Amino acid sequence: MEQVSGAPVPARVGEMYRTPRPHPWRPTLGYETIQVKPLPSQIVTNELCDPCYTPSGMATHPLKFPNLVTGFHRNPAHAARTALYTRYTPWDWHDNQIRLQNEVDATRHYSDELRDRSVRLIREAEEKIKIGQINSSRLLRDKIMDITYWERELAAELDKVIVENAKMQECMKDLQRAIQELEAPLHITQECLYHREARKGNELIHDEAEQALLEEVEIVRNSQKKLESFTDKCTDQLSNGRAVQNEIELDISNKNSSLGIDTMAHQINNQTKGLENYGGIEKYDPTIIEDDSGVSTSNDIVKKSQMLRINSRNLQDEIAQATNEVFQEIWRAWNNTNNALTKRVAEILPVKNKLLILLESIQREIFSVKRNEELLKKAVNDKSSALKVAHTRLEARTHRPQTELCCDTAQHRMVHEVHTIKGMIDDFNERLQECEAHHQQLLLVRNNLESDLKAKVDALFIDREKVMGLRRSYPIKTTIKF
Repeated sequence: MEQVSGAPVPARVGEMYRTPRPHPWRPTLGYETIQVKPLPSQIVTNELCDPCYTPSGMATHPLKFPNLVTGFHRNPAHAARTALYTRYTPWDWHDNQIRLQNEVDATRHYSDELRDRSVRLIREAEEKIKIGQINSSRLLRDKIMDITYWERELAAELDKVIVENAKMQECMKDLQRAIQELEAPLHITQECLYHREARKGNELIHDEAEQALLEEVEIVRNSQKKLESFTDKCTDQLSNGRAVQNEIELDISNKNSSLGIDTMAHQINNQTKGLENYGGIEKYDPTIIEDDSGVSTSNDIVKKSQMLRINSRNLQDEIAQATNEVFQEIWRAWNNTNNALTKRVAEILPVKNKLLILLESIQREIFSVKRNEELLKKAVNDKSSALKVAHTRLEARTHRPQTELCCDTAQHRMVHEVHTIKGMIDDFNERLQECEAHHQQLLLVRNNLESDLKAKVDALFIDREKVMGLRRSYPIKTTIKF
């Protein structure tokens, strides 16, 4: 396709090739090889080109513009025709005289009217200035009265805010003191739990006293969280109170400065010394708020302060009520735990006394069994002598000669006697073994009773001496209102 306008496009030399597409997010592009001609071979139609900076070989064709000055051709006939038209007639001269007379009369009449209007304008200006000064003085006096009134109101509100901030600060200290006082019952309750962990045996049970102690720990921790939640509120309230106090103090300071300036401005009159002209002062507007916004700002500050004091009193009442409720709940939990410990001690005492009685009876049984064992051993020793006699007789009869070595009635009797004595000894040994086994059983029972008794004595000592010894006095000194 043939080019119509613009710089010539470089001729295409090669073919266009497609780029590879190694990634799905990378598009496929194309590139081709072209031939670029040097700049001097391009035709530049610009007459402003500096020849010093024109490259060698650059073809330039300057532009031609028409001459607007020499293009208008003049002739002498034109000048003659122009000279004929510059003459006036007599009628034009008389008309010019009449016009000048009328112009003088009109000017004199206008001068008289101008003088009258000027005098009237001066009088009106003096009257307006006087009325304006009177109105300005009256408005300044009203402004001074408003500033004085709001200054008194702000001063009174400042005193109330300072008192309320002091009360809030004292409430904050009482709250921190109350939170600190909760550490004592929490520490005592945890120590009681640690002491009760030293119990042994079947005394290490999850009884009512331990449940009461765990519940007391939970109550104290919840109370701490409940009171600590008011700390941030107190901090925010004190911060807001201090901010309002600063706003009131700043507004009072601004009111004092404005009062002095307005009082000075109210006392200025036309005879005041040191008056100056400040050109363009009326165009300068240094105000930053709308008219009467100063009064509304002071009113808003007073309302904000009043609302803040109401919130402060409500927060103080809420903190006092929450603190009283927390201490009442902790007091009830403390009493419930003490009652549970007293009940537990009352349960352990009769069981301990009963164990002492059982231990005493078991001790008597052990003594009886031991004596029975000795009797059985003595009986076995006694029957051993009779057995030896029977054995000796039988051994002696084994030495009988020939036909005399017969199994006669005496032989049968002695053999029967030996069997009878052996049977008795076996019975005695069996009964002795039973007594010894029963003796071991009694010793085991006594050992169990002694271990149980020791565990109960230790548990009684822990609950009555260690735990209840820590809980004899209530650690919180704050007065509770019921």
